[in-house]
Amino acid sequence: MSEAPTETSSAAGGSVSVFAQYDRDIDEEVDVVVVGSGPAGAVVSKELAELGKSVLLIEEGPPFVPEEFEIDGGLSMARTMREGGLRATSGTTMPTMQAIALGGGSLVNSAICNRTPDFVLERWCADYELSRTTLPDLEPHYDAVGKFLGISPTPENVQGARNLLFRDGCEALGYTSEPISRNVRGCRGSGECFTGCRTRAKQSMDISYVPAAIRAGARVLTSVRIEEIVADRRRVSAVVGRVVAPFTGKPSYQVRIRAKIVVLAAGCMATPVLLQKSGNLANRSGQVGENLQFHPGVAIMGIFPDPVNPQFGATQGYQSRQFLEDGFKLETLWAPPAITAVRLPGSGQALKDRLADIPYSAIWDAIASCNRSLGRVKAKRGTLNPTLSWHLHPKDIPILSQSLWVLAEIFFAAGARTIIPGIHGVPPEMHTLGEAEVLRTRSLKATDFVLGGNHAFCTTRMHGDPRRGVVNEMGRCHDLENLFIADTGIFPQCPSVNPMWTAMALAHREAHHIAEHL
Repeated sequence: MSEAPTETSSAAGGSVSVFAQYDRDIDEEVDVVVVGSGPAGAVVSKELAELGKSVLLIEEGPPFVPEEFEIDGGLSMARTMREGGLRATSGTTMPTMQAIALGGGSLVNSAICNRTPDFVLERWCADYELSRTTLPDLEPHYDAVGKFLGISPTPENVQGARNLLFRDGCEALGYTSEPISRNVRGCRGSGECFTGCRTRAKQSMDISYVPAAIRAGARVLTSVRIEEIVADRRRVSAVVGRVVAPFTGKPSYQVRIRAKIVVLAAGCMATPVLLQKSGNLANRSGQVGENLQFHPGVAIMGIFPDPVNPQFGATQGYQSRQFLEDGFKLETLWAPPAITAVRLPGSGQALKDRLADIPYSAIWDAIASCNRSLGRVKAKRGTLNPTLSWHLHPKDIPILSQSLWVLAEIFFAAGARTIIPGIHGVPPEMHTLGEAEVLRTRSLKATDFVLGGNHAFCTTRMHGDPRRGVVNEMGRCHDLENLFIADTGIFPQCPSVNPMWTAMALAHREAHHIAEHL
C-alpha cells in the first residue's frame, strides 16, 4: 500500500493524498464530490475536471503499486477485497467480490469490455420507461471511453493455449467466438489480472482515468470512508465520514465535504447501504437496495492430453456471445491455483492428483442473465458492510444447465480427455460427451451449483417513473435535485455481458449532463 511522505500534485493543481499524510480533520468545499474511484466514478471525475469543475474524488481503499501486488490469490483477496474476499449472499449461497482500492474493481478484474447488446437496451427502454438509452444513444459514450482506454480485441500472440483451445472447440461445433476486447496496452499474457497487473498493461482506473482527472485539476483522497450524506428537503449539502487505516478500517480524523453536486459511485452494494444509513435517503420509491441481480457464473475444468500451461495467456482472452439471447455468455478463465483448488472435488491424495493436472487444464465459464433471480441489499447494524440476500429462481436454473452442457461440448470438441463439472449430484469426472449428457437431462437444484457472482446490478435502478425507480435516465435521484448515482446499481436489469464498459459509458453521459446543469 503506497504511503508517500508528501502529497503528490500535478502542474494543473490536482493531487492525491494517502493515509500517511493525514494529520488533522478535513473540511472542504467543491463543485462536485465523487464517492468511489472505480470505473464509473473515475470517468465522472475526469470528465468534470476537464470541463473546469472543481472535483474531489474520495476512495475508501488505498492505492497499490506493482511491488505490493500479491501473486497468491488468497493473500491478494485479503488485501484488495471487501470482507477479505469472503462476502457471500444468503438464500442461495453465492460468493461475490467487491474491491476496496484506488481504481475499484478495475484493479483486479479481467479488463473485459463488452457493449450491452441492442436487444437488452431496447428491453430496458421498453420495460423501464426510458427514451434515450438505446445503443445509438450510448455509442458516442462507448466510443469516447474506448478511445481513451485503448479498448481492442486481444491479439493472438498473448492468447496462450487455454484461450485458443476454446476458439478451436467453438469452430469445430460451428459456434461463433471472438477475442475479448479489453482495456489494455501492451499485454504480455501473464495471466495476473486477478491479483493486479504487475506489467501495468491493464488500463485500470488508478493508472488511466484517475491520473487524467488529477492532471485536469481533480483532487483525490484515499483511505477516506464516507458514512453519511447530509440532506435538507430536496437537496444534499455534504458528505461526512472518517479517515480510515488501510486493511483494518480503524477510523481517525473526521471528514466533511460540502458540494454543489454529490455523485455516489461506491458500487451496487455500498451505494444503497450509504443511502440507508443516511436516513433512508432517496427512497420515496421504496426501491433502494431492492431488485439485486447478478450474473451467476458456473465453470468447467477440462483436462487435455498435452500440456496447456494455463498460467500463460490473457486471463480471459476469448468469448462466445452466440447464446446471449438464450441467457448466457461463454468465456475463457484463469485464476491462481489457490483459488482454483477450492472448486476441485476430493481431498488428500485425490486432490493432489487433480492439482497435478493443472498444467494440462483449462477453465471455461458461463455467466447467466437470470433476470427472475432477485435479492436485496440491507445495511448491517453497526457497519457499512451489507447484508445480501439473493435467490436463484427455479426458472433460471435451466439457463445454467444449458450453459454447462455447451461448455462440455466445446471441451470435448477441442480434444479434452476429461472434464470436471463441479456440480453436486453428477459424476465428478466425465470422459465422453455421452457421459456429460447428464448436465442437460438431470433435474438440478440451486444448491447443486458452485456459483460465483461478481457482476451485480439494479439496487438503485433507473426508471422513468419516480414511483418505480431511484434515479432517472441521467442518473439523478428522483427525490433530490443534486444527488446522482453512477455505478452498476442504476442498471434496470442485468446487461447480459460484462458490465464495465456500459457503466463507464453511462458515467460519461452523466458527467456531461451534470456539467450542463452545474
